[in-house]
Amino acid sequence: MSHFDSEKQPDGEKRQSITVDAQAGKDNNYAVEIAPAGQSQHVQDAVFGDMGEDGPNYRAVGPLGAFALMTKANIGLGVLSIPFVFMEVGMVPGVILLLVINLIIMYCACIIGDFKMNHPEVYAIADAGYVVGGRFGREYFGTAFVLFMIFVSASGILAIATALNAVSSTATHHGACTAIFIAVAAVCGFLLAQIRTLGKISWIGWIGLVSIMAAILTLTIAVGVQERPYLAAKEYPTGPWPKNLKITNNPPFSNAMSAINSIIFAFAATPTYFGIISEMRDPRTFKKTMCLSMGILYCVYAVIGIVVYYYCGQYVANPALGSAGPTMKKVAYGLAIPALLATVCIYLHLASKYFFVRILSGTPHLGASTRIHYITWYSCVIISTLVAYIIGSAIPIFGNLISLIGALIGPSVCIAPYCWMWYHDKWKLNLTGRRSTFQLALNGFLFVLAIFFTVAGTYGAIVVIINDPTRSTPWGCADNSNTVEV
Repeated sequence: MSHFDSEKQPDGEKRQSITVDAQAGKDNNYAVEIAPAGQSQHVQDAVFGDMGEDGPNYRAVGPLGAFALMTKANIGLGVLSIPFVFMEVGMVPGVILLLVINLIIMYCACIIGDFKMNHPEVYAIADAGYVVGGRFGREYFGTAFVLFMIFVSASGILAIATALNAVSSTATHHGACTAIFIAVAAVCGFLLAQIRTLGKISWIGWIGLVSIMAAILTLTIAVGVQERPYLAAKEYPTGPWPKNLKITNNPPFSNAMSAINSIIFAFAATPTYFGIISEMRDPRTFKKTMCLSMGILYCVYAVIGIVVYYYCGQYVANPALGSAGPTMKKVAYGLAIPALLATVCIYLHLASKYFFVRILSGTPHLGASTRIHYITWYSCVIISTLVAYIIGSAIPIFGNLISLIGALIGPSVCIAPYCWMWYHDKWKLNLTGRRSTFQLALNGFLFVLAIFFTVAGTYGAIVVIINDPTRSTPWGCADNSNTVEV
């Protein structure tokens, strides 16, 4: 049997921990026990160890907070590429690809919930890798996880710089050198990411959700009411303009794979779910919360992609916030800045927390606010931020960076590991029957598909980057929002 230890702290936060034995892990039958008042103020957690009242409460994320963190970890950067994806592959294939990849990643995320219940000591995907593959599994998945989190943080920093360029630009110049804006974005990301617990970061997730929804709804309304997209108006100021709307399309292989990479990236918050479920008060609510989040994400992505592409046609911009012209671009990017900061905060925090937990695991410094605790935590956040800043400065084109991340790292942290985890926990129990055989075949297929996405997608992303005439130089000052006219 398993139980939660709960207590009321002076600050009003309820602390809980979960201890799971082998039998409870098999049937997921959990009972909740509230500790009587006056008992010990120490809470024992399978990941964070002994959490005394003088340390941070790592188990403070409720279902609503988890929903905000999961949804915000996905929506923001990815949705800005969906209309451009529809232009590349066509509207109908785009909607179908969006649904298929959504269902694949949702299925893989469901495995996280079962695996965490069976192995409560797991905090990150690297820990799961150790369970299923020993030291090799831990190092391989840990490396992929950290690279993914840092690259996403870098893309968020770059997107903030793009937004600052757009907001500050006129027809002839922009407010400051792009390299300066990237540095400012990195500093702001650090200041938010250094908050020690996800429970206190969840409110940033809600602000980010409101921010990005306001931005994309403003964009959607703007492109729907304007006579023609801004890029079309530059070429065809009056009279008919060629929308060239494609229900289906036959793009080159590299472009098609680049589009698929962008969709994978749009749902690629899966590796963050281990950290989120580990800090949830009741991990049993994870699956329901995650499925609700993924369902809403699909609806938002599909609606935004269809509407923006329908009204903009071949003149859709990437990121999509630039499709409605300079004025509405400024408005949309201004509204989106809090959301982009929230994305950087969540991903930098989880990347730093991975190193922090691994370094201090098994020591009393992990759950107590000691000098070593603070030095280790801030060092992890500073190093993660510096690496993300360097990557964002070296690849200063948003769409190219999104595609490269989605291909090179996305399948390795969003699809492949969970097939391995299912095999470890389910098939090795010598299960028989048609359902188990089907699941084995499904997970084997998804594993091979993840390898294909990685190899073919990386090739496509590299080709697109090489052939992109708009790419700018690393640490350059050029406006990367495409607002400056001359």
